[in-house]
Amino acid sequence: MAKTDVKELLDAGVHFGHLTRKWNPNMAPYIYMERNGIHIINLYKTAAKLEETVNAIKKIVLSGRKILFVATKKQAKDIVARKADSVNMPYITERWPGGMLTNFVTIRKAVKKMNAIDRMKADGTFETLSKKEKLQVDRQRAKLEKNLGSISEMTRLPGAIFVVDTLNEKISVQEAQKLNIPIFAMVDTNSDPNEIDFIIPSNDDASKSIEKILNLVTLSISEGLSQRKNEKDALEKGEGQSSPPVSKTEPEVESAPEKQEATAEKIENVPEEAKVAPKKVKASPEEANATPEEANATPEKVEASPKVKTVKKKATKKKTVSKPKKISSNDKK
Repeated sequence: MAKTDVKELLDAGVHFGHLTRKWNPNMAPYIYMERNGIHIINLYKTAAKLEETVNAIKKIVLSGRKILFVATKKQAKDIVARKADSVNMPYITERWPGGMLTNFVTIRKAVKKMNAIDRMKADGTFETLSKKEKLQVDRQRAKLEKNLGSISEMTRLPGAIFVVDTLNEKISVQEAQKLNIPIFAMVDTNSDPNEIDFIIPSNDDASKSIEKILNLVTLSISEGLSQRKNEKDALEKGEGQSSPPVSKTEPEVESAPEKQEATAEKIENVPEEAKVAPKKVKASPEEANATPEEANATPEKVEASPKVKTVKKKATKKKTVSKPKKISSNDKK
């Protein structure tokens, strides 16, 4: 971002402070001089603080958090709403709802109620209500839209708040301090800078001054959003290039000969002791006296030999002999 031009700030009337009798002594380091009963702000310090603020806001936007703009005074309402809408950021330009930050869960319930009314109108259930009930629902919806319509898309606490006139928005500053939310603010000579994390010493009453400061702030937010989008696109492209699609058949064809060679080497490297020997079966006395040719005979031939058959027949005969005989009545006599 280009450095802030002091002459542009001077033309916008940023240097005008409050009456000398209304000043806050803590703002003394940022006051240049007194003229016609009015304090003049040192614009060189304003430019330095503005650059520091803009860089801090850009870092918060790069992290993916939201900046909540707060300005309920008449001069700043329309400007803040227009600028915040241009960068898609939430804002409060009506009465600050008490507990907006410290009791955010309850505020979210009110927003959900507003969304439920919208769904009723879309579904057609709204038409089933009586005339009096329709009027009540419409009034409730209008009230919620006025106070909370600009924060309907804010689903969690903001990363920071930007305040115009800290004296007028004292409650919002106190809530942000309790939750340790960073506070960016346009601070005039009648405000206390010690309550603010990032101050911009400037005129917070003139519409030209407010518009000039918000132009620079929203420009940094838009730069942060575009940079974050570019980083996401670069990451997605990098992931797509790092893992190209591979055909399933190619690695199998290439690895087949390598697998065969590996298995052949394993078989050759196996020691002789580790090789499994065939199990020795105790030979029968008849097989022990057999000739070497008979010993080398196949198992099928051994099974077909008559000796084995005779053994089986003898075993069957023994079983038949063991059965008791029936004695007839003539033998008893």
